Amino acid sequence: MRYMVGIDLGGTNIVCGLVNEQYELIDKVKKPTETELGEEHVLQKMASMVDELLEKNGIERSSLLAVGAGCPGFIDPIRGVTIFAANLKWTDVEVSQRLGELVGVPVFIDNDVRMYVYGEAMSGAGRDGKVVLGVTIGTGMSAATVAHGELYYGHRFMAGEIGHVAMDGETTPCGCGLTGCVETIVSATGLVRQAKEALEAGRSSILREAYEAGSLTAALVSEAYDQGDELAKSIMQHTGTVLGKALAYAITAYSPDVLVIGGGGSLAGERLFAPVREALKRHVYHGYLEQLEIRQGELIDDGGVIGSAAFARTRWSQLTSTSSQAAASTSDSMRDCHV
Repeated sequence: MRYMVGIDLGGTNIVCGLVNEQYELIDKVKKPTETELGEEHVLQKMASMVDELLEKNGIERSSLLAVGAGCPGFIDPIRGVTIFAANLKWTDVEVSQRLGELVGVPVFIDNDVRMYVYGEAMSGAGRDGKVVLGVTIGTGMSAATVAHGELYYGHRFMAGEIGHVAMDGETTPCGCGLTGCVETIVSATGLVRQAKEALEAGRSSILREAYEAGSLTAALVSEAYDQGDELAKSIMQHTGTVLGKALAYAITAYSPDVLVIGGGGSLAGERLFAPVREALKRHVYHGYLEQLEIRQGELIDDGGVIGSAAFARTRWSQLTSTSSQAAASTSDSMRDCHV
């Protein structure tokens, strides 16, 4: 049996998981990132967590196939470089090479959102899909597409950022510099902001007590929805409608057969999914929708770890296959020279 280790690297915590070749999570460990101690410290910590998992589960180093890591920010997965990660304060860090030297096996990295979507496509809610469009909703919102087991990157690895499509009629400034981006509405922070603005404008709601106590959260908006609160219901309706409009562009562009909505925001379930479906019916040609299944993400907390491990397995196989073909070609050429 061969294994991979998948790493979900965040600005606050690092999660490492031991995954088998069936993409089943065997064990995982979680530790604080401690970015303030510098990139070398973080890379050393990641390597020590890999060692810890192997030792804890009695697995020899020779059984470790590869390591995959989902990193925040802008990533070049071909060179294995974190180009820029604001949360980590990293610029042009050669993660694949440096971590690979520490763990002694090939290391492959990509953006953390793409790794989550890849996990859902390979082992989660989209595992039987041919073209999987995945959306993650958390503090922000992002998306990625996996077509026939391969991530679609676009130019400069920037495909999928539908969270930064500016929507007509939305006026909230976004951190990207635009105004009215989808993620200013469709995110945990977006839900809370909508509730706060409505309450400040005088709307009545059972959320007012939490607002005045400074403890208002997206989860409380969902709970208020379940209690029939009109403000919470209107927020969910608006959020789902905006998400549906944004997804309409991506569905028409990529023609997926499975749409996975994941991340913590997906736990809103039908509160969010129902208005998404309504919006899609209004904005997408029925030929696309007839082939589309909309599913809630299954992996949630483990998606990044499983996706990174699966990505490492795929990239390792591709490189091994390429090397074998090259070796065979060289051997054939040498044999021809001696004929």
